[in-house]
Amino acid sequence: MPPSPVVLILGAGPNIGQHVAQAFAAKGYKVALTSRSAKNQNSEDEVNISCDLSDPKSVVNVFDKVKELLGLPSVVVYNAGAATSNDPKDPFSLPYADFARDLNINTSSVFVAAQQAVLAFKQLPDSASKTFIYTGNKLNNAITIAPMLNLGVGKSATAHMIQSAAAAYAERGFKFYYADERTADGSPAYSSIDGEAHGKHYLQLAEGKEQEPWQQTFVKGMGYKKFPTV
Repeated sequence: MPPSPVVLILGAGPNIGQHVAQAFAAKGYKVALTSRSAKNQNSEDEVNISCDLSDPKSVVNVFDKVKELLGLPSVVVYNAGAATSNDPKDPFSLPYADFARDLNINTSSVFVAAQQAVLAFKQLPDSASKTFIYTGNKLNNAITIAPMLNLGVGKSATAHMIQSAAAAYAERGFKFYYADERTADGSPAYSSIDGEAHGKHYLQLAEGKEQEPWQQTFVKGMGYKKFPTV
């Protein structure tokens, strides 16, 4: 009997992270969850790892721990995010330390996670999912929110990274997605973000055999829906 597949969720909050974990566990995945406040409550099928994603170097340690306890992850979900608000009339009054910390969480640690995911995917059999999913939003699509300069910078940079990876690794069967929940009219979901809808959509992406559109705008109850990018 082949070993159970493994999903690693970086940033396992109570909404999206937990629902994604539940969706994959229901399909027989072993689950690795990370958060800054994770407690050492592990079992054969689930491990919880403490990790501060403001330090990109910590991501390598997470992958090493997951490999040791569960095996190589065939699905990696990056669900962490950070946003320090700035003066909308004076965006460069934001302290550089805050900008750099948030950029690490929103982008730099994503790079390291994707790098480690690719190393894992290269060792997995052809039948493995080999899927990387980043939880994004609409800020990479030519819109700005005045008090959220650093969040927009991070999401835009990471969207570019995901788009590049989706094209570069498609022939190897590695899938990369920037996921962005919207309302039916294409507006951002904002406070109506639905964790269960994320779990369902992320599992669908992981089970797909080929790379779908890298920018996965989706609507609760409908799934993927393409919207104008500008």
